[in-house]
Amino acid sequence: MQTPISEQASQTSILGSVTTKSKFNRAARVRFTNKLFQSYFLFSILALCLVLALVIVFIAKTGFLTFETVSFKEFFLSFDWTPEEEHYGAAAFIVNTITLTGLTLIISVPISIAIAIFNAEIAPAWFRSFIRPVLDLLVGIPSIVYGYLGLTVLIPLLREWTGEDLADGMLAAALVLSLMILPTISRISDDAITAVPKKYREAAYALGSTRLQVILKVVVPAASRGIMTAVILGMTRAIGETMAVVMVIGNTAQIAKTLFTPASVLTSNIVMQISNVEFESTWNYALHMMAFLLLAISMILILVIRFLRAKGGAQA
Repeated sequence: MQTPISEQASQTSILGSVTTKSKFNRAARVRFTNKLFQSYFLFSILALCLVLALVIVFIAKTGFLTFETVSFKEFFLSFDWTPEEEHYGAAAFIVNTITLTGLTLIISVPISIAIAIFNAEIAPAWFRSFIRPVLDLLVGIPSIVYGYLGLTVLIPLLREWTGEDLADGMLAAALVLSLMILPTISRISDDAITAVPKKYREAAYALGSTRLQVILKVVVPAASRGIMTAVILGMTRAIGETMAVVMVIGNTAQIAKTLFTPASVLTSNIVMQISNVEFESTWNYALHMMAFLLLAISMILILVIRFLRAKGGAQA
């Protein structure tokens, strides 16, 4: 027969065993869950990389079939794009794409950053609470809406102001693209500037700096990485935009000699012609090569911007 003391010791031993077992099971479940999610995330990343690699390989492999019948020199240096006569010069589209992207950034980046600085550093709280949701709303508007506004509102205004007969071309496309990417750059730059620690501003004011000096010498350099990221995202949207550009650029296969010359870029030429060509034809291969060039130009510009961002961040 057990004494009360021995019964209590036995119960304590049983409870201790159950508690130890429960802790063990909980620790094992946590390790299993962490391992499961780690494997799931790793699989997702590898699957994404595989799909991206397959897309690049498919476009590149199809595009390089162009050079079985067309020379590198003709494709990259010739401005003659008349596929019906077996002439596949893509130089005009390449030059127009780079020009349109550069013109769009020149117009949109200063305005976007100015809006971000005003919104984060100068505007009252009620204005910020109003303008930020508006910018978020503008980011989500489909590109075809911007293109339709450009076609029905912007181009008639340009005709009236400039006296041009058509007024479609690089300037109209650049203005539409600038309006499209402006909310993206402004909103992300606003977040980057707002995230600059308050102690930076207080230290600058303690040294006798003015408000403008604090903004330009301290806040903007400290937020330069975030601002450059915003520019990268805006640039990638501008260079890859198709529908809005198709509606206002004129879609003529020639180099844009003026801002009002009807022209065509890589994206607009692809979308206008891809549905009218045979799959296994040089014309189709040339359009795939243009898509690969578009991808390459985007990657090169992103690398350039990232280099500049890293250099700016090191100097800051």
